Amino acid sequence: MLLPSHRLILERHLEPVSPANLVLWSLRGLTVLDTRFNAEIRADRILLLGEDRVLAGTPLAPLASGTSPAVLGAAVAEALDGLYTAAWRDSPALRRAGAERLLASGFDELFNHLDPYSRYVSAEDARMARERRVGQSGLGLRVAAQRNALVIDEITRDGPAAAAGIRAGDRLLAVEGRRLGPRDPGLAATLLEGPEGSEVTLTLMRGNRRRVVTLVRERVVPETVTAELGQNILYVRLTGFSAVTDRRLTQVLRDGFAEGAPRGVVLDLRGNRGGLLSQAVAVADAFLTDGDVMRTEGRHPEANRRYTAGGQDLAEGRPVVVLVDGRTASSAEIVASALAERGRAVVVGSATMGKGLIQLLAPLPNGAEILVTWSRIVAISGWPIQGIGVLPSLCTSLGPEVVAQGLAQLRQGQAPMGAALARQRAARAPVLASEMTALRNACPPAEGREDDQLAARALIETPEAYATAVRIP
Repeated sequence: MLLPSHRLILERHLEPVSPANLVLWSLRGLTVLDTRFNAEIRADRILLLGEDRVLAGTPLAPLASGTSPAVLGAAVAEALDGLYTAAWRDSPALRRAGAERLLASGFDELFNHLDPYSRYVSAEDARMARERRVGQSGLGLRVAAQRNALVIDEITRDGPAAAAGIRAGDRLLAVEGRRLGPRDPGLAATLLEGPEGSEVTLTLMRGNRRRVVTLVRERVVPETVTAELGQNILYVRLTGFSAVTDRRLTQVLRDGFAEGAPRGVVLDLRGNRGGLLSQAVAVADAFLTDGDVMRTEGRHPEANRRYTAGGQDLAEGRPVVVLVDGRTASSAEIVASALAERGRAVVVGSATMGKGLIQLLAPLPNGAEILVTWSRIVAISGWPIQGIGVLPSLCTSLGPEVVAQGLAQLRQGQAPMGAALARQRAARAPVLASEMTALRNACPPAEGREDDQLAARALIETPEAYATAVRIP
């Protein structure tokens, strides 16, 4: 089990790491389960220490003499196998915790030394994550407690609930004949979930009409795209990047432009924590006809990639404003930076999260998975998103007075965030922590606010301000 995972870390992690440290850090993870354990390097050996004695040891030489990640990975696996076996025999606490917890604890300590995003995922958590990535077996609805009742809070388009005519606002009285009340949202969620293809019967109330509906559970991809037209501006909100986000965005844009083009598009990425990298490129592609979107860099040759657009500008050249906040991360940051740097959109809001590292997912024989950071996301002009985040051209996190001043400056042909944006785009990895802090302080990360949408509308309605903001400094 350990061989493929440690070979992957040695071969592909963004930063080089020594095999000896992989063994040492993994052993120190045992301390979480049994405080009597410790590990250290003495002379030419790695030692597993008990409360008052050396329990076992392994020579350093095999961990330093290999010529390839495969050989060194095998050496790490062999060393840990022997040392873990010794610890298991000696510790009742480890045996009570079980093999899964032993393995997880070792990986947790190891990854604590590498980066914030590499991690071990248990078999159960891995199964749940796989369901979230591809859509989950369910009914395409969400339940919430409202007005002293359980209410259908959200319906997924094209899901079983939508097909059966269930609407948001319907009261949920029972599932499979089991009555439910406002204190039972957790129980309702448990009763509603089940294997794909299985049936479930719901008792619902709409107004004074009671109805019983039988639904077949299927794999439902959560809705990530919603849109509305207001004051001739198309507002599109993306909450994540699922496998079908690009298709739903395409449909929303085509529908929005079908009966006369709106004055502009507001793409709301506030609170969007990311998702599939390929979908980020596809979403950017919906507004770009050609050219670069982003690139990735890493130690392994396959980690160095360039992503380009080759689609059709579905917004038909109209002004685009992208809303971001301190929770905007990962794939959402790719979209915001790409559209801004290509001069296709103006970014409004605050500094984003700065999650610019990409993980490689590897399954393990026990059903668990490891995520290993192997590349960094680099914006078109060369700066790394990790730690810095995307800076807006119009900052809203410093209050309404600063927003008003910023809009006034833009109308006069001045860029209020110009100096900070130029400094950001000149940054190159590795970026000093002090420089990251200075850049982010130009527009501190904050949660989205009403000023964001008002500022977006003002930009679209003021062509001279938009023209200034969209220019790359």
